[in-house]
Amino acid sequence: MHILKTAAIAAAFGLSATSVLAQEVTLRFQHFVSPASANPTYFMQPWADAIEEQSEGRIKVELYPFMQLGGAAPNQYDLIRDGAIDGGWVIPGYQPNRFPEAEAMELPFMTTKSGEDASAAAWQFTQEFLMDDFADVHVIAAHMHGPGIVHKRGASVETVEDFAGLKLRGPSRPATLLLEELGATPIGMPVPQFPEALSKGVVDGGVITWEMSPSLKLNELTDSHTDVAGDRALYNLYFIWAMNKDVYEGMPDDLRAIIDANSGMMASKWAGSAHDTGDVVGRDLMAADGNEIAELSEAETARIMALGDNVTAAWITEMDAKGYDGAALVAAAQAAVADNRASE
Repeated sequence: MHILKTAAIAAAFGLSATSVLAQEVTLRFQHFVSPASANPTYFMQPWADAIEEQSEGRIKVELYPFMQLGGAAPNQYDLIRDGAIDGGWVIPGYQPNRFPEAEAMELPFMTTKSGEDASAAAWQFTQEFLMDDFADVHVIAAHMHGPGIVHKRGASVETVEDFAGLKLRGPSRPATLLLEELGATPIGMPVPQFPEALSKGVVDGGVITWEMSPSLKLNELTDSHTDVAGDRALYNLYFIWAMNKDVYEGMPDDLRAIIDANSGMMASKWAGSAHDTGDVVGRDLMAADGNEIAELSEAETARIMALGDNVTAAWITEMDAKGYDGAALVAAAQAAVADNRASE
C-alpha cells in the first residue's frame, strides 16, 4: 500500500514512482589546494559534474578545497578511511615510509613530462603493486602531475653546483633525496605550507609544477623557474583519488556503477591531462610576469640524471632491506612508463 500510495503521489506531481523512491547520495570530497588550480578545475569539478549528470542528480559530489572539512593534508588518507570525509585527493608520499612501493613511480627521471602518460603508467603500476596497500579505501584513480620545476628567489640554477646550500622545499621522500644528492638542503613540506615558508625565508625555493605556480603566487615569491632538458621529468609525485570503502559499497548497484564508469584508467589519464593543461597556463603566467624561465643544458641535465641514478640505487638497497624486491619495483615502474608512452 505504501508503494502504491507513493506512486499515486508521484503521478500527481508528474514524477515517476521510481524517481521518488530512488536513493539520493551526497558525497563530500576534500582536497588541499585552491579550487582555481589545475586538478580541481580540469578534473575534480568536471568529474563531479559527470557523476551528477550521469546519475540524473541522484549523486551529488561536493568539493571542499583547502581542507575545509578539517584535518591536515598529510592525514587525508586516514580521513577517508575513517569516514570523516567521503572521499578526496591523497598524496601517499606525505606519509613517508607508509606506502613505500608507491615511491618507485616518484624516483628521479622515472616519468616523461606528460602528466597524462605518466598517470596511465601510475594506474598500471597501482593495479599490479598497490591495491593491497590501499585496501581500506576505494581507489577511483591513481595519477601523476606534470614535470617538477625548480622555483627559487634570485637567478636560476645553471649548474649542479648552484644547488649547493639552497634550502629547497620537496614534496616527497624521493624528491628530497634527490635535492640532498644535488647538494641542497631539502625541507619536506605539504604544498599549503610552501608560500608562507617562502615569504618568511624558511626556504629559498622549492620544486613544484608549473600549474601550481599561479595559485601559490610564485610569480611574486620567486624570481626564476628552471626545468631540466629532455623529455624526462626531474621528479614527479604520485596521487590517488579515493573514497571511503563503506560509503562506496553501501551505494545502490546502479549508482556504484556510475562511479565505476568514471574510475580506473580513464579517470587516471583525465587527472593527468588536467595537470598538462594547467602546466601550459601556469608557465605562460610566470613568463608574462617577467620571471626568468630557464632550462638546464643537456650536459648539466646528464649530471643530474647520474645523481638521480644514485638515489634510485640507494632506494633499491633500502627496499631490499625492508623485504621488497627494489629492482623489480623499479623495472615494473619503468615498464609501465614505456607501455603508456604516447607515440611521438
